[in-house]
Amino acid sequence: MQKFDRLDGVAAPLPIVNIDTDMIIPKDYLKTIRRTGLGVGLFAELRYREDGSDNPDFVLNKPAYRQAQILVAGDNFGCGSSREHAPWALADFGIRCVIATSFADIFYNNCFQNGILPIRVSQEEWEALLSDAEKGANARLSVDLAAQEIRRPDGEVVSFEIEASRKHRLLNGLDDIGLTLTGAERIGAFEEKLASTRPWA
Repeated sequence: MQKFDRLDGVAAPLPIVNIDTDMIIPKDYLKTIRRTGLGVGLFAELRYREDGSDNPDFVLNKPAYRQAQILVAGDNFGCGSSREHAPWALADFGIRCVIATSFADIFYNNCFQNGILPIRVSQEEWEALLSDAEKGANARLSVDLAAQEIRRPDGEVVSFEIEASRKHRLLNGLDDIGLTLTGAERIGAFEEKLASTRPWA
């Protein structure tokens, strides 16, 4: 999994409340278990017209936001089904951080398994960051996970909370499998001891 330490990037405003996982990645794109190639389906029903052409009114189709790496999204982001394809699609598009006032629990957990940092902020902080994100080409934020800070274009700093274990995993690029493998030496030693002392087990 890709590490997350510091991110300086364009933030796109998406102030829609209750964006569910079907809106993030429609069911038509769930025919694969590969994590790559799903970026094309991200927000497909909003991004594309019926004829398949880009919807010029959708934020990620606007020139200033085509390379966005941060989303400032509405409340309860990622609600709905538990599909892990949702964070896969975000990551494949290039989104590494989502800022909102709240997230659906399963989506929030899935983000940490896929190198995406979901940040909860207060309503007041969210409104300020949304205003920043609406500045087009100047909509750049700096996210420092180690310091737990978001730096706004005017230099103001917004601090955020994150559980220490989740922070450690993102900083070191560890999903569940990666975390388990950090104990490979101890696991091997235990299995060797078990084999010699309890060969029947």
